[in-house]
Amino acid sequence: MTTQTVQNEEKKGGFFANFKFPSAYTILFVLIALVALMTWIVPAGQYDRAMNEDLGREVPVTGTYQAVEGNPQGVIDVLLAPIDGFYDHNSYEAAAIDVSLFILIIGGFLGLVTKTGAIDAGIERVTDRLKGREEMMIPILMALFAAGGTIYGMAEESLPFYTLLVPVMMAARFDPLVAAATVLLGAGIGVLGSTINPFATVIAANASGIPFTDGIVLRVIMLVIGWGICVAYVMRYARMVRADQTKSIVYDKYEENKAHFLKNADAGSLEFTGTRKLILAIFAASFGVMIYGVSVAGWWMAEISAMFLAATILTGIVARMSEEEFTSSFIDGARDLLGVALIIGIARGIVVVMDRGMITDTILFSAEQMVTGLSSVVFINVMFFLEILLSFLVPSTSGLAVLTMPIMAPLADFAGVGRELVITAYQSASGLVNLITPTSAVVMGGLAIARVPYVRWVKWVAPLLGILLVFCIIVLSLGAML
Repeated sequence: MTTQTVQNEEKKGGFFANFKFPSAYTILFVLIALVALMTWIVPAGQYDRAMNEDLGREVPVTGTYQAVEGNPQGVIDVLLAPIDGFYDHNSYEAAAIDVSLFILIIGGFLGLVTKTGAIDAGIERVTDRLKGREEMMIPILMALFAAGGTIYGMAEESLPFYTLLVPVMMAARFDPLVAAATVLLGAGIGVLGSTINPFATVIAANASGIPFTDGIVLRVIMLVIGWGICVAYVMRYARMVRADQTKSIVYDKYEENKAHFLKNADAGSLEFTGTRKLILAIFAASFGVMIYGVSVAGWWMAEISAMFLAATILTGIVARMSEEEFTSSFIDGARDLLGVALIIGIARGIVVVMDRGMITDTILFSAEQMVTGLSSVVFINVMFFLEILLSFLVPSTSGLAVLTMPIMAPLADFAGVGRELVITAYQSASGLVNLITPTSAVVMGGLAIARVPYVRWVKWVAPLLGILLVFCIIVLSLGAML
């Protein structure tokens, strides 16, 4: 099917067929405006806060909610929200400005490495070696990303892998969506089934007053089965696209994506020189050092950015680039990810408006009222759906844990449910929502890097979300009955 054919078919559908859905920037600005409107409608309120020594910060105290004077957000607040979003240090997250700077440095690093031809030469060798077995990359890589998710809550750290995997998957005759799904669903299912994730399970357990190992068996089961479901879903689509490229949901952008991600695809075979091998070794080592630094040495955005900056300089030296070529390649690479960096700040603006409008605690209080006095099975499922709603408003897993667990976990005692099951419900809900929520910088940023329109991603992943939703309900219900 040609692009012209697609356009002709769209014309037959009239106005709605020709309707173009807004970009991610517009979607996020509309959400900021809607949340600002809510601050005029939803009564303002606050819980008292008390210092939790284990968490090192103040947490809400159950039973202390009270109405306070409102602070409705106006037009100026809406316009300031994306700016303030860059500097907001909400809920254990790095400020968006830190993440955005990290993204720009990663873009520069990737631009420099791409300029040397090392990535394209490496992709050629990988695809030659995997001929006939390319689809095996999907379960292996998704297992690695799931391990990162369940162990240390891999999120912003996954963003560089989109740029790396899209050309690999396209060279293997898949499409950018397969690459995006491999990273996003892989790390996402790991977070959904967090076992020792310090930014979800451990924080939630500390806020609930129980050991983080309580309930770990159930979470391991969710992790393994959930990974299997996601792998099967992605592989089914990948096989379909490989057999017929017109089945790709981004087929109309095929030539554009090929030109962007496979710049040297039509230039013939690239020589895999010693210099290119060394550059690829530096490239691979950089990601290994990043993972070690985050999971073991306690690094965050500043340290990771500095490490990639050092790797960029080292790559330029090995490639024997001139100063002009080095700086222009770095700036061109950073420019490619500038839109992603902007999306991250805009997404954080939503939480800024909600907090400043003082409606976050009001929503939490309403959730507390809804689960009081329910039977165990009903309680845990209502809790799960409430956490889903709250996850859209607070996409940070750690932020959601600190906000909700001090209030929700004690309620489990009255429903005859273990507090560890409430934690499982919270992280399942948060993990599920963070596969699609437009308030997540990781979702919007990753899709922007892979050039997969947000609306098409939601449409493609919706059936999988339905399967995972039913799966979580079954597991939580069984957990409440046992």
